[in-house]
Amino acid sequence: MKTDRTDVDANRMRRVMDRHEGPLLRYAARILGDLELGRDVVQETFLRLWRSDKAGRDDHLTEWLFTVCRNRALDVRRKEQRMTRLSEHAEQTQPSPTLSPSAVAERREAVGRAAEAMSALPENQQEVIRLKFQNGFTYRQIAGITGHSVTNVGFLIHTGIKSIRKRFKTIGLIGQV
Repeated sequence: MKTDRTDVDANRMRRVMDRHEGPLLRYAARILGDLELGRDVVQETFLRLWRSDKAGRDDHLTEWLFTVCRNRALDVRRKEQRMTRLSEHAEQTQPSPTLSPSAVAERREAVGRAAEAMSALPENQQEVIRLKFQNGFTYRQIAGITGHSVTNVGFLIHTGIKSIRKRFKTIGLIGQV
């Protein structure tokens, strides 16, 4: 029995969506500050993949998806002319069931402090730090997604982490290094 080409494309698309939907949704929602708008952007990103010439995309598919998602999210944000963060409640509604209540409370406090420190950074530093540490991209991949040079990506990450470290030292969360 021969497999229909459309079935092969649909199966490939399902695999791509299973792998990338969550990270793309977090990325888009963070840019937009709105989970529902983020879902719309991710859906449009996958539609663009479906409609595009898929040949040659496998080598850099993840970068291509994040670039399309980023560009669309920025377009939507400009159109909406607003930028709001996800609520603290939304960030903290998924605690691990294996942690004790005190560990959950400590984690929430640490996440809150980290989010506060991140929010004090310039937007471009926040974006590259999230791409690096939440999504595991290399500097080269981040440069491809954001349009910054590889050197600038490294500088932005270094400067952002240095600012966060300084802030944590100031409030006594870490000792002097």
